[in-house]
This record gives sequence, C-alpha cells and structure tokens, in this order.
Amino acid sequence: QDKARTALNVGGINSSKITTFFDFPISKKTSKGLVQAQYRMPTEIQKQAIGLALQGKDILGAAKTGSGKTLAFLIPILECLYRQQWTSDDGMGALIISPTRELAYQTFETLRKVGKNHDFSAGLIIGGKFLDVESDRIHRTNIIICTPGRLLQHMDETCYFHASDLQMLVLDEADRILDMGFAQTMNAIVENLPKKRQTLLFSATQTKCVKDLARLSLKDPEYVSVHENAKFSTPGTLEQNYIVCELHQKVNMLYSFLKNHLSKKIIVFFSSCKEIQYLFRAFCRLRPGVPVLLLHGKQQQMKRMQMYDDFCRKKAAVLFATDIAARGLDFPAVNWVLQLDCPEDANTYIHRAGRTARYKEGGEALLVLLPSEEEGMVKQLEEKKVPINKIEINPGKLTNVQPKLQSFLAEEQELKERAQRVNLIIETENSNGLQFSCLQVLNLGYVLGI
Repeated sequence: QDKARTALNVGGINSSKITTFFDFPISKKTSKGLVQAQYRMPTEIQKQAIGLALQGKDILGAAKTGSGKTLAFLIPILECLYRQQWTSDDGMGALIISPTRELAYQTFETLRKVGKNHDFSAGLIIGGKFLDVESDRIHRTNIIICTPGRLLQHMDETCYFHASDLQMLVLDEADRILDMGFAQTMNAIVENLPKKRQTLLFSATQTKCVKDLARLSLKDPEYVSVHENAKFSTPGTLEQNYIVCELHQKVNMLYSFLKNHLSKKIIVFFSSCKEIQYLFRAFCRLRPGVPVLLLHGKQQQMKRMQMYDDFCRKKAAVLFATDIAARGLDFPAVNWVLQLDCPEDANTYIHRAGRTARYKEGGEALLVLLPSEEEGMVKQLEEKKVPINKIEINPGKLTNVQPKLQSFLAEEQELKERAQRVNLIIETENSNGLQFSCLQVLNLGYVLGI
C-alpha cells in the first residue's frame, strides 16, 4: 500500500507547494530515516530536484556549495528502488560516482542515516583494501558509491560484476568528473552502462556541454539551477577578502594569522602534496598554539579518513589541505577558509571557499595572491560573480618565523631534504659557512605543476 501511494502521487508534484520533506510522495521508510537524521525542511535545490527525479526525469542540478545537493539524489534513489521492490538478488540498481574518496565516504555516511530503514545493501568502493575483498560483495550490492578509477578496475577485473540492470546513475561534482582528468575513465565506464537509465548530474558549477551530455546519454534533461539568476555565485553569508603578499612573507603571514585565530576552525589550501608535507612538519615545530592536521592525496586511505574525522570532531583546529578537500566535503562549523596558494581558476576558488558558510551559516574566506597573480585572478572572480574585497596587511604586525625555520632546518636533516625537494629553501654561502634562506620560493611547486 505504501509503494502504491508513492507511485501514484509522483505525477502531481508541485515544488512551489513543498515546505517539508513529507510533502513529497515518499515512502514511510524514507520519511522515518529523514526524521531520525533530523532532516525536515528541504533546501531550494532539494525542493526542485527531488520532485523531478521522482518522476523519472534526467537532471542537471547546479546550486551553490552547501546547498544540500546530496539529499537531492539520495532520496530519489531510495524511492526508485523501493517502488521496484529491489532486493539483493537484483544486484546493482543505483550507482553514485564521486571525484574523491572523501566525498564518496561522506555520501555513504549520509545514505546510512537516511536509508537505515530500507532493506537495500550499499557499498563504498574507493580502494584502500584488496580488490578481491570488494569483489566478493559487489555483485550483491544494490547501491554503490565509488570513485571512477576503482569502479573501472572492477569493471575490468571482477568477472561477475555487471551493470546491466542499473536504474539510476548519479555524478556528484559532475564538472570535476567530466573534465579532462577523468575523461578517458568516464568514457570507459559509460560504455559498460545501459543506455536505458535515469541520470542525475549535480555540482556547484555545472556543465551544459553538449558533448558531455551526449556521452552520458541524457534524455531531455531538466536543468535545475536555483542560483543561476542570483546576484552572486557564492553564499550571501560568506565574507570574502583577498590580500596581496610577497612570496617571502607568505609563511610569516600564515603563522601570524593562525596565532590570531586560535579558537577558530580553519582550512588552509595549498597547491601541491610536497609543499603541504613540508609545511605541516614545519608548523608542528613552530607550534602556533592550535592543533595542525593535514589532508592530501598521497596519504593512505585510512589516514585520510582519520584526518577528516579528527578535524570534524575538533572545535578549534587548522587543516592543511590540497584540493581533494575542496569538492563537496561537509566539514562542520568551519570559520575560515584560507587559500595560501592561488587556485587554478575561479571554479576552484568557489569550491574551496564553499567549505565554510554552509547551510546559511556564516563564514569567512581569505585569498592570498602574489602581485603577479592579482589582476588575472580578480578578473576571473568578477566574471563568475564572486564578491571579493581587497584588504591590506601591515607588514609590521607579521611575526617573523624565518629564524626559527632556519634553526629547524639546520637541526633536522629530513626536514631540510623535504624543503629541498620542493625548492622551498635556497642554500647560500657566506664567510660563516652554509646558511639557509627559508621559503623564498614558496609557490614554485604550483608554478612547476608538481
């Protein structure tokens, strides 16, 4: 009877009349999961996208970061499989592809909360464990959340894994998955998927590229963009500023910033793994007075998950991160996002800054630019409707940590070698022997693309 009710009512959904999740024609099991997870009032993207998805339509969903895109596809997945009375014997019915392991993990945790009353099986396929461990279970898993590379590996190597009965494909952070970095992998994946399926694409900066949409076999997709006509492309509760800082002052600026925000939760974005590994070690020695954590792509999977969980739990901490933390991840109560290295483009800036000011909460973002980067980056941000103000820093108020760093490098050979590997120190000879001028070319790792 519950299945019949939800199936009959999907044709008459009016998004303008939706005020709570329970105004949607959804099953009692999904409703109970939402209540238990304390979800009651849908966001704008959820109001518009869920109704269309329940009617079986393909969707291109674009909304600002922190607007609740995850539930906009999880609820339709649960309802689609529930209406079809999906069981473990039916195999994979829904596939969610995320660009990073951390985002896939976060989506999996949300699914566990809202789908706990359903009987579906769900699997997180992101690597970090032996392929055969995943292979033993994957063919009986109803909802798979994965990264592109690991999924393709199963398609190639797990003989009894197939997607012939797939009902729904979701691409989370679709613009990243469809860009050149994943293009070949996605082409190979799509070849193994049935054309008769429902496809949902969600991102903060959405693609309308005809080539991408044709590749994914979308059928007359509905374009849902709740902020397309908004004055700004970033949340109104996000205060955004930038400073221009000379290269040799960047580390002094970072240290001084942390010392002045000891009770805050801060994410600092860098451009390369090597740079972040060195600076993490350096700041552990400098002891800024707040716990320092790091998150980057060269860490082992369990370590990455541990760092993510640790940062989420702490009330005050700083997370040194590369762009793997910029995509879709929901870190609770982040006060500041500091971009110490210039992002590669305005879209990357938007995703990074979006780790704060989520779900109508307040937040602040600070972008650090070299003099040579200012004109080009500010122009890109203006074109993307990002309201950002220039502020001045007083060099006299910066704490000079260069002497301490020089001392650490002289004492610790491994730290010195890390710095040399990313050209973060320049060796100079004088009459007193070898000295180290620390971090005079801090951003060189970004320039070289390492």
